[in-house]
Amino acid sequence: MAPNWSFGRNRFLAHRFGEILESSGVTVYYCQGDVDHNRTVTAYSGLPDQLEAVTMELAKEAFAAIDLNHHVGVHPRVGALDVCPVVRMPGDKSPESEAAAQALVSRLGERIAEEFAVPVFLYEHSETGKHPFDLPSLRKGGFGGLVGKILTPDFGPSTANPLLGVSIIGFRDFLIAMNVNLRSPNPGVAKTLASRIRDLRKDEPGFEGVRALGFLLQSRKQSQVSLNLTMPDRTPIDPILEWVRKHAEIAGVAVAANELIGVIREQDLEHATRLPYKPQQVVERID
Repeated sequence: MAPNWSFGRNRFLAHRFGEILESSGVTVYYCQGDVDHNRTVTAYSGLPDQLEAVTMELAKEAFAAIDLNHHVGVHPRVGALDVCPVVRMPGDKSPESEAAAQALVSRLGERIAEEFAVPVFLYEHSETGKHPFDLPSLRKGGFGGLVGKILTPDFGPSTANPLLGVSIIGFRDFLIAMNVNLRSPNPGVAKTLASRIRDLRKDEPGFEGVRALGFLLQSRKQSQVSLNLTMPDRTPIDPILEWVRKHAEIAGVAVAANELIGVIREQDLEHATRLPYKPQQVVERID
């Protein structure tokens, strides 16, 4: 699982997340917040009952502290628990594991909607036909765009929670999230490169399934090309990072650093020589 939470500046809440995850019995790969995004990404694995319990405990802590009316950050978001992907371990393609993942999605969706009055939208392989299936479409307009709208969630009320927004939960394929940070406080180059990548993915080999956004990182006096590789089996990492480096330098901007957000599969490392990672971020294949 890789839940994304709309906080990145609350040190007490970050500490509580660490305590909860450490004592939960799950395997923790990642728990890191970012000041500029004002977002925390978590990634952990375990038995379905463990995953359900720890996610609900994290939600209880986060929902008591987050008010999206006062939330400021560069990352798009529609909820306090903005998106909660359920992902199988690499190499596990059994019908049984997919059924268990879908059951976990349904249980979490029902509980979050019922216990916190948060509308829940199912996405990707869990989507049921009531609304768009993809994350960018479901996030369009952000939290502010939900105000006053009648919604068609899969679980919960038909209006957004006034403090917590909505949550997007679903079973999806593995993706790689990474950033290229640029040595410029002007986000113009980052936004232009992200826009070009979105155009290239339509018909350019090597860019299939690559999502990209450009951001200002005010606290670092840098800018960022934020990337999601949604088809990592068809889109190696190094060529994407090299393309961003090359075209940023053509525009007169140097790369400050590459960052891996969340986890990476062991099988991806061969083509990720430009992407720093910590050993605990590597998820081993199940054969």
